Amino acid sequence: MPQGDYIDLHRKRHGYRPDYFERKRKKDAREVHKRAAYAQKAIGLKGKMFANKRYKEKALLKKTLAMHSEKANRHKVEDDVQEGAIPAYLLDREATTRAKVLSNSIKQKRKEKAGKWQVPLPKVRPIAEDEMFRVMRSGKRKTKQWKRMVTKATFVGAGFTRKPPKYERFIRPMGLRFTKAHVSHPELKCTFQLEILGVKKNPNGPMYTSLGVITRGTIIEVNVSELGLVTPAGKVVWGKFAQVTNNPENDGCINAVLLV
Repeated sequence: MPQGDYIDLHRKRHGYRPDYFERKRKKDAREVHKRAAYAQKAIGLKGKMFANKRYKEKALLKKTLAMHSEKANRHKVEDDVQEGAIPAYLLDREATTRAKVLSNSIKQKRKEKAGKWQVPLPKVRPIAEDEMFRVMRSGKRKTKQWKRMVTKATFVGAGFTRKPPKYERFIRPMGLRFTKAHVSHPELKCTFQLEILGVKKNPNGPMYTSLGVITRGTIIEVNVSELGLVTPAGKVVWGKFAQVTNNPENDGCINAVLLV
C-alpha cells in the first residue's frame, strides 16, 4: 500500500470523525482572519509577493462577477433615424437595449465560475446536521455512532451501486429517492414533470451536494429536451438548472422553478 493512503483507508473503514465537517467549516472561517493578520505583518519582498497574489485573486473574482451581471446590463439606444412613424405613447420614452447576449453555454459556465445565480429564493433556512442525519445503531454497531441515515429527499443516479454495508457511511433510503420534479417555467406559466439529471448545489454545504440531498433552495439540473428549447445557434438544450421551492420530505414531491 502506498505510504500516504492510510488516511483514506481509515476513512473507508470507519468514516469521518463526527465533528470533522464542523471543524473544517470553522477552520475555513478562521482562514480569512489569519490571512488578514499575515497581510498586515508581512513586510519586504514577502509582503509584495503576498499583495500581488491577493490582487490577482480579487481581480479574477471581480471579472467573473462582472461577466455574470452582463446579462442584466442595460444601456441607452443610440439615436438613429427609425423608418416609419412612431406612436405618440412611445415618443417620450427612452428606449433601452440589453448588452450583447452571449450563447447560453458560455453564460452558464461563467455563472458557475462566479458561483452566483439569479434565483427565486436567494435566502433559505439553514438545516442542522442533527435534522439532516439520524445516527444508525444496529446489530453489532450499537456502541458505534459513525453510520448516518439521510432524513431528507435525495437524488441518486441511474448507475448507482451501493457500497458494502461495512464501508457505507451514509444511507439514503429508497423511499426518499426522487428521479422526477415538477418544474414551472416562469415565462410560459406552465408546469412540466421533468427528469432530474443531478444536484448542482445544495445551499447547506458541499457534503450535501455530493450526497445528492435535495432541500428547499437546492439548485438541481433537469432534462428539458422535451420542452424544445434551443440556443441562438439552433442546438437543442438538453439540461437546465432549476431551484427547489418546497420541502420535498414533507410534500412527497419536488416543486421547482426553472432558471431562465
